[in-house]
Amino acid sequence: MFPSTMMDIPLTVQNIFWRVERLFYDKPLATYTESGEAIRSTYGELARNVHRLASALAKEGVREGTRVGTFGWNTQRHLECYFAIPCMGAVLHTINVRLFADQLEYIIAHAEDEVIFCDRSVLPILEGLAGKIPTVRLVVLMNDGPEPTGKLPRTVDYHEFLASGDDHFAWPTLDERAAAAMCYTSGTTGNPKGVVYSHRSTMIHSLVAALPDSVNISEVDTLMYAVPMFHANAWGLPYAAANAGASQVFSDRFLDAERVVNLLDREGVTISAGVPTVWLPVLNLLDQTGRKLPKLQRVLCGGSAAPPALIAGLRRHGIRLVHAWGMTETSPLASLTRIRSTMLDWPEEKQLEVAAKQGVIVPTLEWRIVDLETGNEQPWDGKSIGELQIRGPYITGTYYNDPTASEKFMDGWLRTGDVATIDPLGYVQLVDRTKDLVKSGGEWISSVELENLIMAHPKVLEAAVVGLPHPRWQERPVAAVVPKPEYRGQLTADEIREYLADKVAKWWLPDEVVFLDALPRTSVGKFAKNQLRDQLADVAKRWSASATA
Repeated sequence: MFPSTMMDIPLTVQNIFWRVERLFYDKPLATYTESGEAIRSTYGELARNVHRLASALAKEGVREGTRVGTFGWNTQRHLECYFAIPCMGAVLHTINVRLFADQLEYIIAHAEDEVIFCDRSVLPILEGLAGKIPTVRLVVLMNDGPEPTGKLPRTVDYHEFLASGDDHFAWPTLDERAAAAMCYTSGTTGNPKGVVYSHRSTMIHSLVAALPDSVNISEVDTLMYAVPMFHANAWGLPYAAANAGASQVFSDRFLDAERVVNLLDREGVTISAGVPTVWLPVLNLLDQTGRKLPKLQRVLCGGSAAPPALIAGLRRHGIRLVHAWGMTETSPLASLTRIRSTMLDWPEEKQLEVAAKQGVIVPTLEWRIVDLETGNEQPWDGKSIGELQIRGPYITGTYYNDPTASEKFMDGWLRTGDVATIDPLGYVQLVDRTKDLVKSGGEWISSVELENLIMAHPKVLEAAVVGLPHPRWQERPVAAVVPKPEYRGQLTADEIREYLADKVAKWWLPDEVVFLDALPRTSVGKFAKNQLRDQLADVAKRWSASATA
């Protein structure tokens, strides 16, 4: 081998923190409280707190490799944990506050967390686990709110904890392949699975996320991500924004449409991010009130497929929705949709078709689609479907301490569980999750495509489609629809089916349309289709009873 002469400097989260502390110390940060007021700060103040926090943790016996959990919403203090914990060599474990108690008990014990930083608003949830999380010896309360009941072994206020630390902490030299953070999947089937992010993977992801044809983050931007910081490192945006020197705004746990619009407007946010269920009510509010968000340039949207009606609707207000796709296992940003220069003279309707896809894979990653039955790689023709598989330097290669991990990998590729097509230009379009495809009469029906079409109806706010067991056809689709508030009690099932009649094959039409006030959601805001199937179980029973009558 002919050796290079490049310096062998490890890629670590310390690189990002150096930029925050030395280059961008004057850039503003803001955390919004329940009252709607902003607590204002700077990266410089954050950096001082990060040193004190790391020092205080070291005095508590936290060492390289120690797992330190966070159990809270989007705040500056959470971002201080994002830096102090991995920069000192410990492992940041962001814990999903929306998980069920048994799942929380499992992941805290599985990760062997020793310290947990907790928002007081979710302290009762953590106290409900008292006696079941034996590795936890200290809980640091990050903000104001209810006082602890004494059920947990030891609690301390964040300010008091910072005061116990020194003004300067000497950062150790870290291996770039050492663990920086970990996050568990939402565990829709079986126990949640732990994904461990290395310093190297985190740094590469931060650089890729900021690229012009990616999220496109620069020092002039202000970011407010409606993605919770407890989920997949808030899509990696806290680190990517800090690395670029962009300002950050934190919404805590408050994401109703009125508050989101007020915050975006007041802070002059240029880039935001969140799941479709955040942006659908925002669009509805903008349409109803005529309010404007002149500074907001683009919204990164993922978690589930964004309906074309949402993309077109935000575009009417001068906001570009950038469709993205990723998973906890992919750090998570894997692909984004950008309209290429060669498409700019295409009709708007054709551009919208492209914008509704999940996009082109980002640099450093590769993907392929594999036939669900044969395992053969499928062509990129925009028609052939298969399971989407992916690999790259920030894609997980296994799950933490999980003997079943091999089931999710194939020849060095991560099996995503998403069914997709890839067109000749490399744009992927998700057809469905493997478990959510509807198999009817030997043919596949895409629940995602049906949902998007239904949500384009002007009277519909949200829709989810599931397949239910059918005595003749194996499965048939059922649509659960939430009308817009002004149309509740007016929208009919026949109206939905008539709307779909010229848009899909007749055998795709939902056998039943059920109207609900709200759709069940997962811990990260996606439609909880397992719960929805349970809610609609009586429909399948009725089909079965009718067939045997």
